[in-house]
Amino acid sequence: MGQYVMAGNVRTYYEEHGEGEPLLLMHGGACTIEIFSGFTPKLADRYKVILPEQRGHGRTADVEGIISYDLMAQDTIAFMEATRIISAHLVGYSDGAIIGMLVAMSRPDVVKKFVSISGNFDVNGMTREALAYFQSLAPETFPRRLVEMYKQTTPDGPEHFPIVFEKWKRMWLEEPRIPPQNLSKITAPTLVISADHDMIALEHTIELFRAIPRAQLCIVPGSSHGLVLEKPGLVAQVILDFLADEKR
Repeated sequence: MGQYVMAGNVRTYYEEHGEGEPLLLMHGGACTIEIFSGFTPKLADRYKVILPEQRGHGRTADVEGIISYDLMAQDTIAFMEATRIISAHLVGYSDGAIIGMLVAMSRPDVVKKFVSISGNFDVNGMTREALAYFQSLAPETFPRRLVEMYKQTTPDGPEHFPIVFEKWKRMWLEEPRIPPQNLSKITAPTLVISADHDMIALEHTIELFRAIPRAQLCIVPGSSHGLVLEKPGLVAQVILDFLADEKR
């Protein structure tokens, strides 16, 4: 069952599954927590999996003003404080990975281990094809599955989609801009996961891996930016093995 909590000025929807150490699972842009339905049960066999939905996503209403990675990182820290999570493993996918990087840099005390799935630390880390795709996007050409997912869950009503879409698009084309040297502030053991045919350039993913101390790297074969849907079992097992490794 889902519930709401006030995290700063955001009435945040979240769900909890399983028992054990807390594991915060953070969805990608324009997604809901259903994006993780393929491997949430596997993670919940060993951990208390907590899935918040960010501002303007899913069942969490939009907030006046822009949507940015910095704001959502602040929201995430506020969410942890509101739900009394002292520290947790952070697993972020796509936009959720960027949010996780920012949380791990600014509040290393709340992050046990960090997993970045298909994340980029700079907007130019996307492939040229991906950048061109985002530049060409319009509400009427946005993936229908994501549009319907938004309209079926948002408390803002389906007519709000064009408004939140413009906020997302601005963010995707202008952010993130994390200086690579700042990634050394991530002190938690980190696993960087990407697909071999990802929207994020492989060279950028390797740069991310090399910039974070104590990081490990996993490239999932035969997959794209949608790897959490394409190979959920494999991705979940890699995450579980990393989290269980007491040497890291």
